[in-house]
Amino acid sequence: MSKDFKKRPVCVPACACTHADRQRTGRVVVAMSGGVDSSLAAALLKEEGYEVLGVTMRLYKGDENLEAAQQVAQKLEIPWYVLDLIKEFKKLVINYFCQEYLAGRTPNPCVICNLKIKFGLLLEKAKSLGADYIATGHYAINEYDQKSKRFLLKRGIDENKDQSYFLYRLNQDILPYVLFPLGRFKKSQSRELAKNFGLENHEKKESQEICFIREGDYRRFLRQNVSENIKPGKFIDKLGNILGAHQGIPFYTIGQRKGLGISSNTRKYVIKIDPQENTVILSEEEDLYQDKLIIKDLNFISGDKLSDSIKVEVKIRYNSKKSPAITSPYRDDKILINFEKPQRAITPGQSAVFYQGDIVLGGGIIEK
Repeated sequence: MSKDFKKRPVCVPACACTHADRQRTGRVVVAMSGGVDSSLAAALLKEEGYEVLGVTMRLYKGDENLEAAQQVAQKLEIPWYVLDLIKEFKKLVINYFCQEYLAGRTPNPCVICNLKIKFGLLLEKAKSLGADYIATGHYAINEYDQKSKRFLLKRGIDENKDQSYFLYRLNQDILPYVLFPLGRFKKSQSRELAKNFGLENHEKKESQEICFIREGDYRRFLRQNVSENIKPGKFIDKLGNILGAHQGIPFYTIGQRKGLGISSNTRKYVIKIDPQENTVILSEEEDLYQDKLIIKDLNFISGDKLSDSIKVEVKIRYNSKKSPAITSPYRDDKILINFEKPQRAITPGQSAVFYQGDIVLGGGIIEK
């Protein structure tokens, strides 16, 4: 980072509603990935009167976003810096990703990255250097509620682009310092605005789902990084009958049908993974549906714990629809979720996120 940063008190607005209602003279560090969304976030904030500094986090070797982010910063005439977090990203995100797959779970690394890297290490760095806020290109809304005197995380208005699911681990210690300039835009509007600002990346394709895995082949990534811990085993049915051999439990996820490499008179799906026995259980599609699940590693954005049963809508993965459910306290600081309708392929390791209307209440990691 640059020596140009000067340490000064961090401003936490007491009556902020949206970023547009906050003071527009603060210093804001924008996490610039090189994509159109973070680039537009920087452009909008500068236009609104903020002192904008662009920071690109270098998270893994071979990251090709640095040059694109630098070009945008030059176009906007804002300072731009690189923050090298390769070691931290490997320790906190990549290792987590690999260990979860080895344990028979299907992780969501974006949730962990947001908490520990973007709104963790980057926010700490920004505060220490005198920034009032950090901003990202997420499609979500951060509002201050006068009645509860708390910040509320809400869904972005673009249902197809809303990214509040990935942000459910934020809390009242983080949200006062966070701006989401794109939450009230649709993706098509963002591209048009970026074009109007003269940003050359306004037509750039969406980034891949997992940034550190090229071409989306996570199995190849696991082979390259933890192959010594991947052991072949058996496919079995619900009764324990052997159906064939699998290549290693990290290569399978709940609901998977393709790539099993077995012969059967009926379609078989992965319905359970048992890492202790190193087995993958297969059955018919009807066995993928469940009406309840248990979650752990809880976070409630308000800071309050769940003390009684409440009605919510729940997403069990990013691209699923919200489904009505009752959440209830469970033993050992866990939560039991009972759905009105059975859900397909509930997957341990993924996040279950609770909503009431457009407000994100919180969520946790699916245990079973």
